Amino acid sequence: MEGNKGKVCVTGGTGFIASWMIKRLLENGYSVSTTIRPDPEHKRDISFLKNLPGASQKLRIFEADLSHPGSFDEAIEECIGVFHVATPVDFENKEPEEVVTRKAIDGALGILKACLKSKTIKRIVYTSSASAVVLNGKEEDVMDERYWTDVDYVKSVREYGRSYFISKTLTEKAVLEFAEEHGLDLVTVIPSYVVGPFICPKLPGSVWTTLALIFGETSQYPALFNPCMVHVDDVSRAHMFLLETPNVKGRYNCSSHTVTILEMASFLSAKYPEFPIPTIESLKEIKGPKLPILSSKKLLDAGFKFEYGLDEMFDDAIRCCKEKGYL
Repeated sequence: MEGNKGKVCVTGGTGFIASWMIKRLLENGYSVSTTIRPDPEHKRDISFLKNLPGASQKLRIFEADLSHPGSFDEAIEECIGVFHVATPVDFENKEPEEVVTRKAIDGALGILKACLKSKTIKRIVYTSSASAVVLNGKEEDVMDERYWTDVDYVKSVREYGRSYFISKTLTEKAVLEFAEEHGLDLVTVIPSYVVGPFICPKLPGSVWTTLALIFGETSQYPALFNPCMVHVDDVSRAHMFLLETPNVKGRYNCSSHTVTILEMASFLSAKYPEFPIPTIESLKEIKGPKLPILSSKKLLDAGFKFEYGLDEMFDDAIRCCKEKGYL
């Protein structure tokens, strides 16, 4: 482990990206405060965080709720940076989209207000999503950070996951605007489908979707029509890079590979013959939204380098799923 780089806060610590980030931050010499949703009856198993190397000395876990933004104040005290990763996720549309969006925006702005009160915060890194870039009805092959998802367009064409697309778009806009108004140093990271290993007990949704050909989850095949993907460790490293690098500003796409469902099937059947991957012929009928490639040129131009390819993304995800009994 490296020396002490200072204390940072990671919200949503039990999630896929956040928990992997905590692991990497501890390994890289940071002390970490993380927030988890309140669990009055202590039914949730968080031993996977407490057992991380260095956690006993350098990790503190706080309960906080996006519906009560003031609950994040204590976790943010004395931190030099905040990674706001937590977000409400409601793909089944259990709550009205307006409720999900309001919770996400109020929670994010509450965290930024806590950062304003703090005298130690140097930078905030907000985790957005490709969902905030690509759904706008524009037929472009490649999209960079100038593009935004069009909320009205989403409402007109999408039912599944609609509140997620809308809440991620409007929350990212809100945090950038608030930071600009109040002089906060804030950058946003925009990952595509995040693939790879996970330390959280629950199977991450993006891993489940990207391994749909292995799991036989035919309902997810349209989402694999031509997905952009990135390894979870590259996403974590990008967050740290953007915290530590001077003169970064605004939005940063974070996506390393794009592959079609036919290419994915060919790749998987050759590499993992133990799984009954659907034939190329059977997948030619699959129709899905042809989404643009998410350009990460701005992040690369700032000096970041992706370290993982498709082999590592799938090897790591499949190994992890086997270890945890999902495969």
